[in-house]
Amino acid sequence: MATSTSAVPLAFDVISHRLHALDVPEVDVVVGIATGGTVPAALLAHQLERPLSLVTVNFRAPDNTPQRPAPEVLGPVPALEPGSRVLLVDEVSVTGATLEAARALFPGQLVTTLVLKGRADLVAFPEIDTCVAWPWKG
Repeated sequence: MATSTSAVPLAFDVISHRLHALDVPEVDVVVGIATGGTVPAALLAHQLERPLSLVTVNFRAPDNTPQRPAPEVLGPVPALEPGSRVLLVDEVSVTGATLEAARALFPGQLVTTLVLKGRADLVAFPEIDTCVAWPWKG
């Protein structure tokens, strides 16, 4: 998605500090929703000293418009130990549909969702309701 001039710029260290400040429950694994959730999930896995897995679930095109009727799993699903506590991470959640589709991939797991912006169990920047210029998207 092209970044507009009205996008809120967030520096990497600001994002890192905000993630550190969240009250994240104890988890066994961090699962990022690729591609948008890859960087924040990797950062959280490092901060929490937990393993990182990725799952590709796609709904929107690069311009942020829906490109499928519903979120679709496009790659393998990580195999997790039964009863694992999962932190499911994405960059942004507009409707929650992608997070819910990803959550459904982990039956029998205790899943907590986390996004940088939007709707989830944990939201790093709940005060931001506009586009963001993420530092990893150049």
